[in-house]
Amino acid sequence: MSKLHNLKNAVLFVLILVGAMAHGRHAQAAGSETLIVAGGCFWCVESDFESVPGVKGAVSGYTGGTTKNPTYKEVTRGGTGHYEAVQIRFNPDKVSRDQLLHMFFRSVDPTDAGGQFCDRGDSYRTAIFYSNPAQKQAAENAKREAQVALGRKIVTPILPAKTFYKAESYHQDYYKGTKITLTRFGPKKQSEAYKRYRKACGRDKTVKALWGNAAPFVGH
Repeated sequence: MSKLHNLKNAVLFVLILVGAMAHGRHAQAAGSETLIVAGGCFWCVESDFESVPGVKGAVSGYTGGTTKNPTYKEVTRGGTGHYEAVQIRFNPDKVSRDQLLHMFFRSVDPTDAGGQFCDRGDSYRTAIFYSNPAQKQAAENAKREAQVALGRKIVTPILPAKTFYKAESYHQDYYKGTKITLTRFGPKKQSEAYKRYRKACGRDKTVKALWGNAAPFVGH
């Protein structure tokens, strides 16, 4: 009888422990959500959104296509169906999905169907990816509101999420990298090369002309 009692106590302890661990995982997940967007060069999108309070981090990658484990060269060459995209992880108690979507539309040229700024081709097009009906509705609301605000047709598609493939390590946090890289301006630190690329590509200039003071990241 004593052995049976001890066994019951042991089983009860295990069940309580498993329940506590599950609750902990749920609580952690509840404080973190993910938004995946494509906005041209993923270095720039990552840089923009990692500056937003409430964003925990952003990862550059590829999604939307059919090629498994694509490389940067494969994606930019074309034929994979993938976009250069960024996976944004955020705390919804500090910044909402709606706020991030509002900023996203005003950080790109959503009227351009052929790429973004100096980067042309399918992999540089804009897009928003959703994983459930609520996310899809939020994206559609943000698109509709942005189109009214801009007064022009927005071509950014809202697409069901596919596998997100993390880009090569040298693409991550490129905008603040310290490694020396060879550019058309000569050898530069990645952070300096990024600034020169962004200016030469006309990203901020175009966004400012399109959105005016509503552009959230110009000059940040």
